[in-house]
Parts: sequence; structure tokens; C-alpha cells
Amino acid sequence: METNTLESAVSLTKKFTSKPPNEELLKLYSLYKQATEGDNNEERPGGFDFVAAAKYNSWLAIKGKSKEQASSEYVNLVNDLAPKYM
Repeated sequence: METNTLESAVSLTKKFTSKPPNEELLKLYSLYKQATEGDNNEERPGGFDFVAAAKYNSWLAIKGKSKEQASSEYVNLVNDLAPKYM
């Protein structure tokens, strides 16, 4: 099942029957955030919140990527992952 819009790709990820590894989840997260909000201008999480820090760093790493490019990459990534996790 292949998708071509951000919204349908997000819906498709909710149908995954197994969880992708953290590296792939972070890539999905950062591309989604970049596609929907643009560059990361949030404050860096502090303390020992390693999950929040990983998400922050992943999103920050693609700063400058256009919303359209991030959306396209998100859709392509979901299409690649779907056969493995559905």
C-alpha cells in the first residue's frame, strides 16, 4: 500500500503492526516536524530526558530543509518502511 500525501503517510504509520527501530522513528519524527513546523526553534531539553534530546537533535539536524522537501522525504520513507512493519 503506497501513499503520496503527508496525511495519508501519517495514517499509514498508525497501521504498522511492529515498531521500527529508534533510528527510523527519529527520522520519521524529524521529517514530520520539519514538514509541519519548519526549522526547530524550540529550547533544547535539559536534564536527563534523553528521548526528548534525541528528538530535538534529530529535528535540528535537518534545519534549512523546506517543508515540501521534508514532506516528500517523509512520504518516501513511510513507503519504504510500510512493507517491513505492516
